[in-house]
Amino acid sequence: QVHLVESGGASVQAGGSLRLSCLASGGTFSTYAMSWFRQPPGKEREFVAVISWSGDMTYYADYVKGRFTISRDNTKRTVYLQMNGLIPQDTAVYYCTADSSYGIENPRYWGQGTQVTVSS
Repeated sequence: QVHLVESGGASVQAGGSLRLSCLASGGTFSTYAMSWFRQPPGKEREFVAVISWSGDMTYYADYVKGRFTISRDNTKRTVYLQMNGLIPQDTAVYYCTADSSYGIENPRYWGQGTQVTVSS
């Protein structure tokens, strides 16, 4: 069983930056691909980014590519999402996920989410 706890969500103005963190407990962290998903208000959940077990592979949704960076520190059991150039459309609850498979649409483990609000 893997337990995920996100932090770092906040309210920022457009153009600002935030870094989300996700601390994992339980399981062997380095054997899980980690992803970030988000759910904007009134919309369906959507994929944001994924990083492989060792961090050598990443993939981003088109709408965040070039602005967001996913990274991980296996020694700290933590995955990060650096978000730059935030726009109001980035407003959402952001979820950290873990799964033994890379790029899966519905990962097995989910955190409780952290709110990001971007004002214009």
